[in-house]
Amino acid sequence: MELRELTADVYACVQEDRGLGWSNSGLVNRGGGLVIDTFFDLSLTRRLIDTYATVAPSPARRLLNTHHNGDHCWGNQLFTAAEIIGHRLCAERMGTDSSPEVLQVVKDQLDSGDSSGLPPHITALAGAFAEFDFAGIELTPPTTLIDDRLDLDLDGTRVELIYVGPAHTAGDVVAHLPEEGVLFTGDICFRNCTPIGWEGTFGTWMAALDGLTALGPDVVVPGHGPICGVDGLVEMRDYLGHVRSESAIHHREGRPVVEACKRIDLGPYGRWNEPWRLPFNVHRAYRELDGVAWDEPIDALAIYRDVFDFREHWNRGRTVT
Repeated sequence: MELRELTADVYACVQEDRGLGWSNSGLVNRGGGLVIDTFFDLSLTRRLIDTYATVAPSPARRLLNTHHNGDHCWGNQLFTAAEIIGHRLCAERMGTDSSPEVLQVVKDQLDSGDSSGLPPHITALAGAFAEFDFAGIELTPPTTLIDDRLDLDLDGTRVELIYVGPAHTAGDVVAHLPEEGVLFTGDICFRNCTPIGWEGTFGTWMAALDGLTALGPDVVVPGHGPICGVDGLVEMRDYLGHVRSESAIHHREGRPVVEACKRIDLGPYGRWNEPWRLPFNVHRAYRELDGVAWDEPIDALAIYRDVFDFREHWNRGRTVT
């Protein structure tokens, strides 16, 4: 966990991307303070709070959740005095894709040494969360709700909270500090790591990245991975466009998702962290090509089974016969 000063009184707290759940946060230490996103569990969020206290001794009066995935909001309860801001779809969907209680039950079963009855892909998923502790988490959704945007004035510092979804999720919001040249993207941008698409569409996500690129920020803090500039936004858009166009070819040929993934040449994106998440994005492309609505519920565990199978293939060398 590393604190980086971006401009005067504007910080990012960056975690090394080690796979699912290792996200980034931000702090604008003006006008009572604004924190952008908490972390996946209470222990990490306490460390986040202690880290911010080294530069801002008073607790932040405002907290923004960029979206509803747990690694960006499951530490909310520790910000007891803060106004919590988010898109109304973020508030509505918090806890609907997974719950801390379920994840903790599976982790406890694995920690006890008994994985009997658990499919291999569930065991692998729980193993990816081995370093997190989901005990004691109480979901605490936003209560100040955004529809399109909300502009804040923090002692003369303008912060634009802009809805750009449904893209990565239904309720994606970014935080833009135009005078500071700083943009906090949440999971609209992953940097050097493979994104996952939940609700939303490729088109909206790519349009969001185009719009954010047009803002011309000097510094971009992605939801996952290292801090970057607009090059990170452009690369992310290019990845999505590549996956969408490749998926269309295999969808037209009637290939199952895992078989399509085996045949997609990821080029430079194969060097990104966890490239085997590709089935999440191919599944999304297939749903769109099948005319499925962007907000239709998805079976995340079934998709993760394909991720597990593709990961096994990837680790064997991605040899296509």
